[in-house]
Amino acid sequence: MPWEHTGSKIAARHRERLAVVYVRQSTRQQVVGHQESTRLQYALVDRAVALGWEASRVVLIDDDLGKSGSSAEHRVGFQRLVAEISLGHVGLVLGTEMSRLARSGKDWYQLLELCALGGCLLADADGVYDLASFNDRLVRREALGDRVEMKGLHRRAVAAAR
Repeated sequence: MPWEHTGSKIAARHRERLAVVYVRQSTRQQVVGHQESTRLQYALVDRAVALGWEASRVVLIDDDLGKSGSSAEHRVGFQRLVAEISLGHVGLVLGTEMSRLARSGKDWYQLLELCALGGCLLADADGVYDLASFNDRLVRREALGDRVEMKGLHRRAVAAAR
């Protein structure tokens, strides 16, 4: 699994800070109907420990279960995550998909910039990303591509509905 091939990205300086597992699903219906997804997200606590964090240094943020990621405005968990990263307390953020963190481009790019500036790594099922590294900045480009693609799909759906 890509988690196992982290190379030298995870350093002692990362492990000296917290690992944060961010858990979110968009609606209460998803929380009830997709319990396997919720279980997989909670299991990321064990993944952080496997990557070298002491269990006491892994923080679980699940305040945003049942809340849309379209804006950070009413997402206390996301706001807490951003604050902890800004304060330099976080060495790694784990999620099953980075898209769970933010659906808003503004919130997504803010998070990526804070991680890059503060030396915080991101990890999902595809790997571990160091946003300060040129090669890992592709995550940013992929996110932009996803936004462009979603806007195009939305535009075509609206046109088809007319």
